[in-house]
Amino acid sequence: MARRARARRRQRDTARALSGGGAPTAELGFGGPSATSWWGSVEESTPELQWPSSVTTYARMRRTDTQVSSVLRAVKMPIQRVNWRIAPNGARPEVVQQIAEDLGLPIDGAEPAPAARVRDRFSWADYVRLSLLSLDFGHMAFEQVCRVDERGRIRLRKLAPRMPGTIREWDIAPDGGLRSIVQNPPVGLKMPAGAKPMEAARIPVERLVVHVNEREGGDWLGNSLLRPAYKFWVLKDRMLRVGAQTVERNGMGVPIYTGAPRENDLSTGLAIARSVRAGDSSGAALRNGADLKLKGVEGDLPDAEKWVRYYDEQMARTALLHFLNLGTQTGSWALGSTFAEFFTMSLQATADAFQAVTNAHVIEDLVDWNWGSDEIAPLLVCDEIGARHPATAEAIKTLTDAGVVLPDRDLEEFARQLHGLPPKGNYSAPARPAPAPGGQNPTAAALRALAAQLETEETAS
Repeated sequence: MARRARARRRQRDTARALSGGGAPTAELGFGGPSATSWWGSVEESTPELQWPSSVTTYARMRRTDTQVSSVLRAVKMPIQRVNWRIAPNGARPEVVQQIAEDLGLPIDGAEPAPAARVRDRFSWADYVRLSLLSLDFGHMAFEQVCRVDERGRIRLRKLAPRMPGTIREWDIAPDGGLRSIVQNPPVGLKMPAGAKPMEAARIPVERLVVHVNEREGGDWLGNSLLRPAYKFWVLKDRMLRVGAQTVERNGMGVPIYTGAPRENDLSTGLAIARSVRAGDSSGAALRNGADLKLKGVEGDLPDAEKWVRYYDEQMARTALLHFLNLGTQTGSWALGSTFAEFFTMSLQATADAFQAVTNAHVIEDLVDWNWGSDEIAPLLVCDEIGARHPATAEAIKTLTDAGVVLPDRDLEEFARQLHGLPPKGNYSAPARPAPAPGGQNPTAAALRALAAQLETEETAS
């Protein structure tokens, strides 16, 4: 009786707390960027950077500017090259094995397995590369596509990319959560005769994996890494055009035509001046007394290179890539290690964000579909970016001498491959000659006898 009374009291206290007198269970405020707009950020004042025009603008920036392309590659390549693996995290071996097979990743602490087939299967490398487009555009969405194997297990077939330029609507809940996205149908796709035209597709959040860079509240458009560099990209583009026009216009001088005496109509001379071009066969014919000169610039021309360099430096700073500017009149190479540390920290933060989304919306979904929400899920982990050291011969020797690494056949093959040496074959070293009587090596004895003979001949001569 006492146990039932305590249970009733707990139920009564819980109901009282949920009714408003205790722990809150519902949101009263809003998580979106604005109370009137749930599909786009109202904080962006530049028309070219307001969604969806921002997608086209960022695409132009990353395709047409060398500095922007270098910044993006410097940020993405270390994350793409880092070693990703599946950590058991206390999950059952069956669960860990299936997740590792679906993602094509090794299991942390397990023996390396043979490489799996890749055709018509999920590609981890493509998934990482495409997900990092969230740095370019602020967001990148994928649609989950699965298959059922012969055992009835749900397996990941692919994460189909839904490119930022194809999304026309974001359906955001009042609390800032994503409900769905609407994707435009393909443009220019030829349909079979009599087929119904393709319509826009609404994809619910249950089938989505969305990577958002620096999401704030309900702003699922994210913040592009290129947004702070836009101003400098525009000014740099204009400065490059001015520099090209300066060279083209003033490279050989400005043609000046002086008319002949009593030449009142200068239209012919103006046409000659405008048609002057540099070349092997260029020339002009003038009337008697007329003159044509190529007049140079008086004064100094604007130094476009200085401003272009400054704009490149500012664009590199948007990704903490200060060390890219070292050696270009901006500092000493001695600062490179300090700048590189901050840059590495930013890369690790980006990798951690990618890791969190994949764990929550890829791995945990696969575990829920197959074993239920109470099953422990393994985790996606990676090496610390920048923590690996080159396996030089000196490093291998130091670790071997310290007893940290034991020399074996695998280490020998690795060292041979590292230094471009041929693989170890079945070659056996020739047997050493037997020592001469008295413990002397016959080869050494012969060499000493020859040396004594040469010394005797030299003394006699």
